[in-house]
Amino acid sequence: MTEDTSPAVDLAAAEAEVDLPPIGDRSRYDALMQVMRNRVTVRKFDPDYVVPEEHYEMILEAARHAPSGANAQPWQFIVIRDKETKAQISEYFVAEQRFRAKAKMKFPTPDYRGLATAPGFVVVCSDMRWTNAFPVLNDGSDLDRMYHENAERILLQSVAAATMSAHLAAASLGYTVWWVTAIGQEQAQGAMRPLLGIPDEISVLDIFLFGPPAAAPYKRWRRPPEEIIHRDRYDRSHFMSDEELDEWIKTRRHRVMYKDASKID
Repeated sequence: MTEDTSPAVDLAAAEAEVDLPPIGDRSRYDALMQVMRNRVTVRKFDPDYVVPEEHYEMILEAARHAPSGANAQPWQFIVIRDKETKAQISEYFVAEQRFRAKAKMKFPTPDYRGLATAPGFVVVCSDMRWTNAFPVLNDGSDLDRMYHENAERILLQSVAAATMSAHLAAASLGYTVWWVTAIGQEQAQGAMRPLLGIPDEISVLDIFLFGPPAAAPYKRWRRPPEEIIHRDRYDRSHFMSDEELDEWIKTRRHRVMYKDASKID
């Protein structure tokens, strides 16, 4: 069989699609930063709002233009409109919330009841077999296992990029958002696959919620640039010892997660 070496796109047309501003032109940067600063997380939405189908299309159009390893685009999006399905998914997370409390994880878990009434509801999935599109050996060796671990990171980074693109698109349309990530446990996969008709080979990685907020949103704390930016080499003054990190989690984590440290929003 002759290998097809033709490009997947018309290269001249693909080049014509690229529309970059002059280097240093701030107009698009400033508009983008306004969207990014106002990508605000909430846990309760206006339950009566109905998302126009056009908005789903616009948001997922942004998601599909995200970067991905090997341009594999290993993402799938399930738009959930059915109220009963939303309620069932919410029930799983509420049960998980109660389990965490009983397990005494001391984690300020959000109130997952908000999933049931989120107007915009998208389940983000991926087929982990797409890791074979990245550099792997597939010979069962230790070296192959190392490359497969890296391939999984590439896949997860790719799907996260698509999810973030969807968040920014939703924010640009005026919506507040919620990135639900507590679905790595096998119990979560087992709960949602049959409910949504998802094949066993497909993993649920994120749930993306959006809509008008039920109450006034607020901006969460961000680390200042001087704490996160290094020049040429890692600045050891930014490094936290085990003890310092444990202390931060114990005394600081809950205060940077929520506006009111005495309750969960």
